[in-house]
Amino acid sequence: MKGASLPKSQRGQDSARGGWGVWLTPAHCHSERRSVTGRVERYREAAAVRVQVRSRRAPHTPPPPFPKCCAGDLYMNASGMNAFELTRALIDIDSVTPNEERVGVFLAEHLGAIAARTGGHVERLEVEPHRYNVLAYWDAPVVTFSTHIDTVPPFFASREDDEFIWGRGACDTKGIIASMIFAVEAMLAAGERRIALLFVVGEERNSAGAFAASRDTRGSKFLINGEPTESKLVLGSKGALRFEVVAQGRMAHSAYPQLGESAIEKLLDALERLRRMPLPTDAVLGASTLNIGTIKGGRAPNVIPDHAMAEVFIRLVDDGAATRRAVDEAVAGKAEAKEILCIPAVHMGTIEGLETSVVAYTTDIPAFNGTWGTPYLFGPGSIHVAHTDQEHISKREILAAIESYQTIAKYLLQR
Repeated sequence: MKGASLPKSQRGQDSARGGWGVWLTPAHCHSERRSVTGRVERYREAAAVRVQVRSRRAPHTPPPPFPKCCAGDLYMNASGMNAFELTRALIDIDSVTPNEERVGVFLAEHLGAIAARTGGHVERLEVEPHRYNVLAYWDAPVVTFSTHIDTVPPFFASREDDEFIWGRGACDTKGIIASMIFAVEAMLAAGERRIALLFVVGEERNSAGAFAASRDTRGSKFLINGEPTESKLVLGSKGALRFEVVAQGRMAHSAYPQLGESAIEKLLDALERLRRMPLPTDAVLGASTLNIGTIKGGRAPNVIPDHAMAEVFIRLVDDGAATRRAVDEAVAGKAEAKEILCIPAVHMGTIEGLETSVVAYTTDIPAFNGTWGTPYLFGPGSIHVAHTDQEHISKREILAAIESYQTIAKYLLQR
């Protein structure tokens, strides 16, 4: 059952690995305030026990990977949670699209407590019933930190070892949310109030939250969007063009195929043309790519099929106009290409001193359409483990990102 506790066989994994965390009860199983308090207390107790055990080790025993900040105590907020605890609390709330309401409640309350202490404001911005973006701001924002709060399925709860935190959304994007919140708290403590946090729903499906936010702007000049970029500033991201390719036929008895018309054969012909279709390239983003993701059709082995459909996903390196035309020409006479989604590729700026890269995936940035300011893309974690059953994020990257987000924001605030 989703949200249930881990099996007993898994509860001791952190201890066996020598990790600094214990299994935490999912945040949505109890009231938010009580469950967070309980998680923090159990976390600290386990950490204290491990410190005592390690103190009895032989002198030649190597030190653990996090001798100074193994439990994230270098970054402790006024709520009593450190960065690792906040990451795990967020992971343990099932927020698979479109079920983001619980994590939205948690974030609104968590940010509300910060705002109450620091003279800020928190708003829940409805996107659809039971789905809303969460905005926190202080003075009129110049720089806005933003990422999404939804995840892909299936949900699975958090665990950790000395180096990593594991769980659905660990790097995409619960660890990023924690890093952004701690970065903003550090900037507030230093007196900087021209910042905001905007957490949106729906990125994993259709960017519904970002599209809604683009119609409710607050004057921000720069948007720091968070996705797992391996802690590199992204120069550009590919876009997305999604089609349903639909072929129609006529049913007949399979013993007399000449009396029918096979929709599946038509679809196969259309898909073969698409596979041979030249695709654009870009000097920064590289080559556009095409994936035939699903194929459906037919009624029974002994029936000539009257309907067939495939879903095709193309990663764009431009605005997609030329690829649209090429798709229509490729399927002509065999099928119809119904456009479902088109998000253009994006080129972004650089900041001196930060390592850069390009990414092949699509983000919320095109949906914002510049309404929250010039976009920058940066985040801890690797996209190569996002959406997998081994999703995790490095503890060192979470801590480093707290500093990096401040560095990026300070640079932009001086522009």
